[in-house]
Amino acid sequence: MTRPEAVFPADRHELYQRHRYSAAIRSGDLLFVSGQVGSRADGSPEPDFRRQVEQAFANLTAVLAAAGCTLRDVVDVTTFHTDPQAQLETVMAVRNSVIPTDPLPNWTAVGVTWLAGFDFEIKAIARIPAA
Repeated sequence: MTRPEAVFPADRHELYQRHRYSAAIRSGDLLFVSGQVGSRADGSPEPDFRRQVEQAFANLTAVLAAAGCTLRDVVDVTTFHTDPQAQLETVMAVRNSVIPTDPLPNWTAVGVTWLAGFDFEIKAIARIPAA
C-alpha cells in the first residue's frame, strides 16, 4: 500500500508553515488539495474580492501542477463563501474563465461566517494522470 505523500507548490506561501498543513496529499492516484485562499506570498489576504478569488484559483492551479495535474483533472470542488449571495456571481465568472468546458467537476458551495480573514476558499480532489 502506498503511503500518503505531502505535495507543495514551488512557491509555497506562508500559510502552510504558519498553520502547519500540507498544500495537498497524494494518495495513490488521487490528490486531495487543502483549501486554497487568495493569499499574497506573506499569507495576507488580497483585499479586492475578485482578485482574491483569482488568486485562490491560481494557488489551486500551482498545487495541482506540483503533483502533475491541471484543473482538467479535478473531479470534486468545495468552495466556502462568507457572503454567498453577494459573491456567487463573481466566483462563477472567475470559475468559468478557468474551467470553461465539460466535463465540469462536482461542486459544493458552502456559506460560512469565518475564513481567517479571507472571503473565499476552494478545496479540490483530483485524479493524478498516469505517467
